[in-house]
Formats: sequence, structure tokens, C-alpha cells
Amino acid sequence: MQSKPLIGFEPDWPAPSFVRALMTTRRGGVSKAPWNELNLGLLSGDNVANVTQNRALVAQTLGVPAVYLRQVHGSNGVEVTPTTPPNTEADVAWTSQKGLAIAIMAADCLPILVCHPSSRWVAGAHAGWRGLAGQEGHGVVETLALSAKAHGLSPQDCLVWLGPCIGPSAFEVGEDVYAALGTCLEKSDRFANLFVPTSPNKYMANLAGLARARLKLAGFSSVHGNDSSLPWCTYRQEALYHSHRRDAVAKGGSGRMAAYIWITA
Repeated sequence: MQSKPLIGFEPDWPAPSFVRALMTTRRGGVSKAPWNELNLGLLSGDNVANVTQNRALVAQTLGVPAVYLRQVHGSNGVEVTPTTPPNTEADVAWTSQKGLAIAIMAADCLPILVCHPSSRWVAGAHAGWRGLAGQEGHGVVETLALSAKAHGLSPQDCLVWLGPCIGPSAFEVGEDVYAALGTCLEKSDRFANLFVPTSPNKYMANLAGLARARLKLAGFSSVHGNDSSLPWCTYRQEALYHSHRRDAVAKGGSGRMAAYIWITA
């Protein structure tokens, strides 16, 4: 991962020169504990003035305006334009507009960024287990694939980057999560090692691994970033990342990070 001082880092992936991306960490902002330091979530319980200042700091680094969505752990998508209202409800977004960043917020869920090596189209998705599972096998990954195809692009030609998320050593889930992704488990044995039983009706789930498998099933073959190893785990890397599961109850609040992607003007 290529480091970027203070605000975050730029994804290490073979994106074309006209595509830029940034992943923030918890470092470099003005928020106080337990949201310290760079918290970008207006609904996180943090002081609104601090979050606003943090977003302004990120805007200076981006150099372009960003559209923040109201993410609801669904699979609906929206095309982002300069007139898209802030807090539009969606967990997937795409744009062909230059100079306008898509912001995907996360604090354990998985941010997914997508671009094409030659066409000016970029997209992002907020992927928790609900978003990956979706309804009847259609989740955020399938929405990304449909958007690419609607723009005349093949998912197989697209490039995907996975940001940090809760890792497989920290994400204990129940039968509800296992059952929600059961349809996919039946389709491919690549899912078999992504749920490790720990006790009756409990599993350690590999969220990034599940996303990679779903992406491959949807036709995305060039996937970069989060490989489910410890450095990518938001829960375990407390000094670097916010984690809702780790901090929301134990510390009384958790900040939010964001992954941004945009086409250069």
C-alpha cells in the first residue's frame, strides 16, 4: 500500500492515469476520543463541527467535490452527477462525470472501488454482509456488474480494489449470516473456507474473501487490495482504522472512514 501522509493512502492497483482514488484512515483529523482523529461520519455521534472540518480537510486533499451517500446496507445504486443531493440513499454509486468523487463510508464494512482501464466510468460500493447477500442473490456486487454492462463495459475488463474491513479473525457471525449467503455457497466451493465454525451456530466469517468470491462469480477477474490478511483488518489495527464492532459499545462511539474514487478533470 502506498502511503499518503496524514489523510490516508492511495490504493495500489493498476488504475489508468485518469482515475484517482483515496482511502482515509483515522489519522489526520480534529475529532476527539472515541472518534479520534479523522472521523467522516455525521451520524456517528461526534461533534458535527469536527466532522465538517474533517471532511473539509479531505476535500483539500482530493481537490474535487465528493458526494456522500446515505448508506443503508442495501444493494440499490445511483448515478452520481453534480446535482445529486447529499445523503441520497444508496449503497452503490457510479459516475462518468469528471472531477466528482464518489465517497463510500465504512468502519468494518468493506469499501469496493471499480474502474475501467480505458473507459471513463468509475464506481464504488459499501459492502457489509447484508449488502453482499442482497435479495435472492442480488447484492451490491451484482449492482456494480449491471452498471458496468449498462455502460457497455464487461466486468471482466474492469479493475476492482477492496479497502480495509473487519478481518476473519474478528468477524464472528451467526446462522443468519451463514444462511443469507447460503445461495452463493451452493454455487461455488470457493466459499467453503470462508466460514470457519467456532461453536454451535457460530462462525468466523471472511468478509473480504466473500466479496472476492462474489466478484468472481459476477465476472470481475482483476481484484486488488484487501487479501484478508491482518494489516487490512479494521478491528485489529486500532491505531490506523475505525471499527464499529470494536469501539461503538466499548468506547461509546466509532468514527467512519471513506474510500473515494473520481475521474480527473
